Amino acid sequence: MATQVFKIPDSLRKDVKYSFCPGCDHGVAVRLVAELLDEMNLKEKAILAASIGCSVTAYDFLNIDSIEAPHGRALAEATGVKRARPDKFVFTYQGDGDFASIGLAESLHAALRGENLSAICINNTTYGMTGGQLGPTTLVGQVTTTSPTGRNLEYYGYPIKIAEHIALCDGTAFSARVSLDTVQNIKKAKAAIKKAFEVQLKGLGFGFVEILSTCPTNWKMTPEKAHERVRDEMMKTFIPGVYKDITADIN
Repeated sequence: MATQVFKIPDSLRKDVKYSFCPGCDHGVAVRLVAELLDEMNLKEKAILAASIGCSVTAYDFLNIDSIEAPHGRALAEATGVKRARPDKFVFTYQGDGDFASIGLAESLHAALRGENLSAICINNTTYGMTGGQLGPTTLVGQVTTTSPTGRNLEYYGYPIKIAEHIALCDGTAFSARVSLDTVQNIKKAKAAIKKAFEVQLKGLGFGFVEILSTCPTNWKMTPEKAHERVRDEMMKTFIPGVYKDITADIN
């Protein structure tokens, strides 16, 4: 008799047409979240505060209660929900433009306050939904629709290293950067998201995971070449790793 080793998570809706671009890593990231909601028995108590951008469609795929926030305000809304319903598991799923540009103040201050929330940020170095403009994480020299000669330091400055900034906040319990370019790294990403969820469940403070992701459409690359870019270019600036984990001290 055959043994089933792979199935669609209960926290992932089965009646929704896939809407991410071919090769986009959002699909993998959302799948990991759904798997963990099932494995950690969080489906019935979870509330997602969805952001604006490609990440907003997470609420179409996740079979849980969700609210949509104005651009950049996901963690502000999540703070209100968690304070009103501390018994719920509240998390955000955001893009780098939402989290680290228009929403940078909300993001940093949620971490500084030590809000008992979990946040996931997809870093694809561009504004994906609106046409591939330069964003807060665009790499130096990277060509975008609004930096046709590449990001230069004199005009745009340096890209923000989100995981490191969040780690510096005293209220942060966990901050890590992961990637989805290989099966091994996908497993590491799932473990990091699980840790960010666990610190909320333990009431330890703010849990954060930055995920390095592809954007084949706006990068004008095949999915394979896009993952090569993550490894060959993005990881040199955005180095994967755990930047803060207070549970290491507790244990």
